[in-house]
Amino acid sequence: MNQQSQSPLAMTIPLRRFSEAKMDQLLALRINDAARALGVGRTHLYRLINEGKIETIQLGRRRLVKAASLRKLIEEG
Repeated sequence: MNQQSQSPLAMTIPLRRFSEAKMDQLLALRINDAARALGVGRTHLYRLINEGKIETIQLGRRRLVKAASLRKLIEEG
């Protein structure tokens, strides 16, 4: 399946390839990319997930972090 035919939810291109505008279009990020976007480690990100501060979804065997949940966390401080 090529990049154009994938849904935005399934896009998991490494974070460093996205411009700020494309980040606003993403629905979900991989754990490593979400941690990098927040500037925290994976362990801290998993702690935030377990505390219910960040929402995730399961897509097959992959766990993805909802981008809206990251934005909400940042806005609330």
